[in-house]
Amino acid sequence: MDVHQLKTLIHVAELGSLSKAADRLRIAQPALSRQIRMLEQEIGQPLFERHGRGMQITDIGRDVLAHATRIMAELDAIRATTSGGGSSYRGAVTIGMTSTVAEIATVPVAARVKREHPQLAIRFASAFSGHVLDWLQRGEVDIGISYDPQPMRSLRIRPVMTESLLLVGAGAEGLDRSEAVAFASLAGRDLVLPSPRHGLRAIVDDCARKAGIALTASVEADSFGGMIALVRGGFGPTILPLAPIYAQVERGELSAAPLVDPAPTRRVVLAFPADRPVSPAARFVGDAFMEIAADLVGRGVWLGHKLAPDRA
Repeated sequence: MDVHQLKTLIHVAELGSLSKAADRLRIAQPALSRQIRMLEQEIGQPLFERHGRGMQITDIGRDVLAHATRIMAELDAIRATTSGGGSSYRGAVTIGMTSTVAEIATVPVAARVKREHPQLAIRFASAFSGHVLDWLQRGEVDIGISYDPQPMRSLRIRPVMTESLLLVGAGAEGLDRSEAVAFASLAGRDLVLPSPRHGLRAIVDDCARKAGIALTASVEADSFGGMIALVRGGFGPTILPLAPIYAQVERGELSAAPLVDPAPTRRVVLAFPADRPVSPAARFVGDAFMEIAADLVGRGVWLGHKLAPDRA
């Protein structure tokens, strides 16, 4: 039994398919099949039931999976304990994040890295949450910042904050952050909304159902910049967090107000891979983001509340 076999077990169990796990890990499918078979031979019991649609983990497989996840966490803890600190980090760290988080965090994270570890290169990549997590699982990024992910044994999740989402309009609309707007009042209004495939749209639609209304999208846009341009162009207000538009609201170019009954929110998390080593430099960048986020929440720039670290 070795770490590679345990890593394969985690991904096959999560995806329910050898072919999908082979694609994610970029390892030939026969090699993964052999690792699972060797693990089953050593344990003396089948870990998966094979069928035409993929592989279903067995009861004993779930028990072994729980141990495998803890073993990978302990290995990571050992690396963290012995990695030390003090020296200047070199190399590169790639961080994947959603577009709204990129608007908030790119400059302060880059400034922190340059100030404390000038020889460490930082690379930013932005996409939908699902893409960011897929990049992380494939090893294309070292850290992921995402919204409300499903539990995954291949990832180690650190909660950052619960982010409040506001009604955002053009400056002339006169929305006020001290005056809440009832979600039901959006019925019949032309809105700028992301498409149904976007996680933000799912949150907004769920709030509309709770308020007993239907929303009308005058136009749909999946990019942050596109949504803001459409709002300023008079196509209607949208729903976004305050932090990425804070400066524009302060200048009066945009206006924003909290929504209530219900109040839309989403959870921001920091994600590391659970199945491979996390470098000290990547840990530093993750900790830097956590500290920057806490500061922005404390100053009221990023509306929401900080979450306590998950110790599980």
